[in-house]
Amino acid sequence: MPDAGALRPGDLEADTLGHLLDRYRAAHGRHLRLPALGDLGLGLLRPHPALASGTALPVAAGRARLGYDGADTYAGHQTMMGADFSRVAVARLAQHLAEVTAALEQAGHKVESLGGEPVLVVDGNMLVHDNLEADPGINWNVSARLEDQPFERILAVARTVRATAPVARVIAVGGRSGSPLPDFVRHGDGDTVGLDTPASGFYRNGGLRVQHLGAPVDHARQLPELAARAGADVTLVGKAADILACDSAVRRPAVRTEEVLAHTVSAARHAGEAGGTPALVVANVQETDLAGHQQDAARFGAVLEETDAGLGALLRELNRPGDRLIVTADHGNDPVIGHAFHTREFVPVLVHRPGTGDAGPVLLPDAASLADVGATAAQFLGICGDGTAGGSPLPV
Repeated sequence: MPDAGALRPGDLEADTLGHLLDRYRAAHGRHLRLPALGDLGLGLLRPHPALASGTALPVAAGRARLGYDGADTYAGHQTMMGADFSRVAVARLAQHLAEVTAALEQAGHKVESLGGEPVLVVDGNMLVHDNLEADPGINWNVSARLEDQPFERILAVARTVRATAPVARVIAVGGRSGSPLPDFVRHGDGDTVGLDTPASGFYRNGGLRVQHLGAPVDHARQLPELAARAGADVTLVGKAADILACDSAVRRPAVRTEEVLAHTVSAARHAGEAGGTPALVVANVQETDLAGHQQDAARFGAVLEETDAGLGALLRELNRPGDRLIVTADHGNDPVIGHAFHTREFVPVLVHRPGTGDAGPVLLPDAASLADVGATAAQFLGICGDGTAGGSPLPV
């Protein structure tokens, strides 16, 4: 996006898809195999030898601006579902140590600083710290080893922090590591200090638990709740199950791409067998993002091929007039740019539209915000009159 260099000038060169495809070809001597994404029109948006330059499927393809500051998973998902994140503050934990410490102590916790750094040690082994994987000041984390604390206790501390935090989200993270977490605390960009989560081993070792506690959002005006109130069956899969609100939704949390895809295909199949009952499935593939944070283009490519196979299965399931498949993203994460942060890029919006005839692919104008994606899904479900916050349906 034009403002990508506001924080890091080098991010003006970000090109998650192009750099990934080029690096994979150079490293493996072949192109990534992405037939489903090619059929969905990705090559129309970003021409590349690895992607088909045309498609016979009835698709509409375009790009979307993010519609929120920075480049962040929680803000991206909430915006996509219809939230207004224009007033969420960007702040380092160092600016709010006194308030956070007081809140935790009032809740009965023992709180110390970590060697004079702006990192709080809670009850001896939980860390409250800046998130080093998003742009500085967007998120704070509460992290602990599951060998030391049950996830429910980590989450309780995160909820206390959330009550006083001005940032977009506070993330409770529990994982397994062979060393004490203070061994992995380091300084990040923008005077942040926090846990180097990839270095800790949390992403490599089994048992990772994550829950995102976001800034206040009017969930009643977001797509999942609007769809549920209109009588649709709502299923939230993967990270979407952790960070989106809808009391009646079926939740299928998962990190492994294989599980995310299996849950998604199963939900789509169930919707097709439900005898005309409308359905909304929101699924997030997370392991591409984790590979981007680790600057691991090979892993990113392998996960993307696995995801493409899952998209192929979805295309086979979603073939009735009125079915819709929208493929998009919440931000960029260039695996070769030289840092572990998200990148502020336009994201693809690929819409499969069976039953719309043989007119060929339609190129869409750039959407002003990810909220337009949610508004488009709402229109497909016949609930556009209720309106998601800030979104306008795309002309599909």
